[in-house]
Amino acid sequence: MMNRQRRSLTLVSLMLAVLLLLLSACSGGGSTQPQDQTGQQASGKKYKIATVVKLTGVAWFDRMNEGIKKFGEETGNETFMQGPQKADAALQVQIIEDLIAQKVDAITVVPFSAEALEPVLKKAREKGIVVITHEADGFENTDFNIEAFDNLDYGAFLMDSLAKSMGEQGEYMTTVGSLTTKSHMQWEEGAYKRQQEKYPNMKAVARKLETNDDQKTASEKFRETLKAYPNLKGFQGASGNDAAGAALAVEEMGLQGKVSVVGTSVPSVSKQYLDSGAMSMIGFWDPADAGYVMNKLAVMVLDGKKADIKEGANLGVKGYESIKVVNDKYLFGSAWVGVGKDNMNDYNF
Repeated sequence: MMNRQRRSLTLVSLMLAVLLLLLSACSGGGSTQPQDQTGQQASGKKYKIATVVKLTGVAWFDRMNEGIKKFGEETGNETFMQGPQKADAALQVQIIEDLIAQKVDAITVVPFSAEALEPVLKKAREKGIVVITHEADGFENTDFNIEAFDNLDYGAFLMDSLAKSMGEQGEYMTTVGSLTTKSHMQWEEGAYKRQQEKYPNMKAVARKLETNDDQKTASEKFRETLKAYPNLKGFQGASGNDAAGAALAVEEMGLQGKVSVVGTSVPSVSKQYLDSGAMSMIGFWDPADAGYVMNKLAVMVLDGKKADIKEGANLGVKGYESIKVVNDKYLFGSAWVGVGKDNMNDYNF
């Protein structure tokens, strides 16, 4: 009786083993790992990724932080944002030094001064930390730099909007957050080139005035330029606070309809000025999407999928579905938006 029971148990064990082998063979041709939005298999490994921005406490980077948090929540990676309370390259460098000491897996950066950050980000990469930059086209010490669009084309778009509002004639001025912020400089240069080629009756009387990404400073620069050039008819600002600063001055001086203001901003900052007529149009890309994409690129590099970041790649975010790649590591989407009084309520940030 005991021998028969043992033979039965042995037979059952053999049958179970065969069944398991059959199931394994049937599933061997496919993967059980989840896939991300680019169709790539997720490694399952989680990383610590820091995003360092130009400054905190402003609407633009508050919105970017939403995308950073969203990426972390969706993927399980530890993602967070840091930045100085004022736009200062030295303070950014110190934050990055601290992150290097913490041995984070990746640092994504929106540099205030590209040149100032080159040495510290070189150090980060030498320590094995992945570096992704944004608003730093041409930056050397990065694995990839991602832009929402071609910067010269975006500048031309802003100029077309300013020219339309000015009736394609008159004097205008331009501002940038910093002369070392490459994206701001490229937007301004793209705008000026478009004006020279297409709008001969317009004239730049002051170019590339620095505002340090500060609304009050932008307002002061506008007032100073208007005093020097009382026939000023237009303003184009690069920093997210520049156009709002100029529009505030336009409102306070009662110049609606006399001076046109355009620039990069977000609706939450500029809605009141668009509504009052102190501002004609704002251009922007969604900083939340940029924050999300920077972190996604960092994980792709960390997962050994650098080769998948190529011409035409779909990063799974609107405006970044078919990226352009220049010199292997400079990436461009097509994600700009133009907003005026008529469509400002379509955006809630």
